[in-house]
Amino acid sequence: MSSPTGAGRSLRVAEANRTRTPVQRHRDRNGRFRAARKIGALPPPARRSLFVTSEMSDFIKAGGLGEVAAALPRALRRRHDVRVLIPGYAAVLARVAQATVVGRISAHAGLPACDIALTHQQDGLPVYILLNDALFAREGSPYVSGDGKDWDDNAIRFATLSFAAAEIAAGRAGLDWTPELLHLNDWPCALAAGYLRWSGTPVPSLLTIHNLAYQGLFPHAMGPALGVPDAARGALDFYGRLSFLQAGIVHAEQVNTVSVSYARQITGPELGCGLDTLLARRAAAGRLSGIINGIDPSYDPRTDLHLQVHFSVNQWQGKNLNAEHVRRAFHLPLSRGPLFAVVSRLVHQKGLDLIVDVAPQVAAAGGQIVFVGEGERAIEDSIRALCARYPAHMAAMIGFEERMARRVYAGSDFLLMPSRFEPCGLSQMYAQRFGSLPIAHATGGLIDTVDDGVTGFLFAEPSADALRRCVGRAFRTWRMPGLMSAMRRAAMLTPSGWDHAGQRYADLYARTTARAA
Repeated sequence: MSSPTGAGRSLRVAEANRTRTPVQRHRDRNGRFRAARKIGALPPPARRSLFVTSEMSDFIKAGGLGEVAAALPRALRRRHDVRVLIPGYAAVLARVAQATVVGRISAHAGLPACDIALTHQQDGLPVYILLNDALFAREGSPYVSGDGKDWDDNAIRFATLSFAAAEIAAGRAGLDWTPELLHLNDWPCALAAGYLRWSGTPVPSLLTIHNLAYQGLFPHAMGPALGVPDAARGALDFYGRLSFLQAGIVHAEQVNTVSVSYARQITGPELGCGLDTLLARRAAAGRLSGIINGIDPSYDPRTDLHLQVHFSVNQWQGKNLNAEHVRRAFHLPLSRGPLFAVVSRLVHQKGLDLIVDVAPQVAAAGGQIVFVGEGERAIEDSIRALCARYPAHMAAMIGFEERMARRVYAGSDFLLMPSRFEPCGLSQMYAQRFGSLPIAHATGGLIDTVDDGVTGFLFAEPSADALRRCVGRAFRTWRMPGLMSAMRRAAMLTPSGWDHAGQRYADLYARTTARAA
């Protein structure tokens, strides 16, 4: 079978019109047909939710959203019939062994038609793939080309994803399944909340903001091609441009962020990125909340396959051996001083310039720092210069490798994380699971996950002086083995899995659908 969009060339497509067991059907209160359970069958299935995302670490990942998109739907599956919708990027198609074309999205305004394929991951998680080779099947990240520039047609690409989600919810995609809730993630999916409202589709939406700084801003002239009604453009206006994220904030039934503290902070001008007034109104109406992310259970020093030596809260020798392996891998001399880690995107938000300023103090006190990450060229160059200046104390891997990152977490004593803002943060939770104590700026999710003086260290101002003082606290703790051991143990035992977060999201799903009923 070949697809009009060309997607069939990339997939082994199974027969879509396979025989199904007949079921009774009835109209719901909106006049749409829905499948009823067979007489004498099991109780009705779990509530149906479509998790819409622009990345998922099963296939492709550009940031923390990819990790969340892989973990949260799985954490919800015991409570909900959760399915994922993701664009058919080249990386997605390359990792799908078999899929069935099960539906189609018609063209709308300037948005092209697309096919929808269904595949299942090894654990049974259903994933819908939006197929249009011209839009999605290209090399590069979901958002930028190989040279780091935004794709010129990102407005059309992600409006198409958003429109497809809304059409699936409206029952106009030809699927035998329709969701009762759309869970939208960040600006690439946010316009779906608008499409639902503009078409009169009574399915509620939940928008999760993973990072408010990225808003999906495009010229107002794109409005007709995106199918945005003239009367709606004012609600999408962000200082003379159309904002996809603002469309979601305005039109979604519920908005949430990835930590309680970040949900509070973005209602103020300092971290509200120009949307603070709108977000404050949503918060006042009880429509803005925060849920801290979880982390994958594979981050476990007792079993992690990436580590050369395993260890636990009751057996520390393995951690010391991991530290030796990290030093050798980074060509640092063995040392009795503490090992500091930086595992991060090398960008201004993450406060790398503050680390560069404080690094001489770390070296003078006998500490060492290893960097793992990539990002802005100027920051990469400053780290290279730092390593050249202090070759016995500083070393870097410019780039990212999962195995090395986990080994650095496992071998380090402290994690430096002076982010200027941090919606949730995952690195501090990974580090704690491996007994590495975060040294972090008290912002966003770092406030919610680091207990100052118990599971790590917090400082109040994003400045080099504040970081320097906090690093001094860490050195003093390092010199007190009993306290250091107690803090490591507390950090490693801090609950950070997806079970709790999954239950919180299940409760939020229930509240969101109840409000829309």
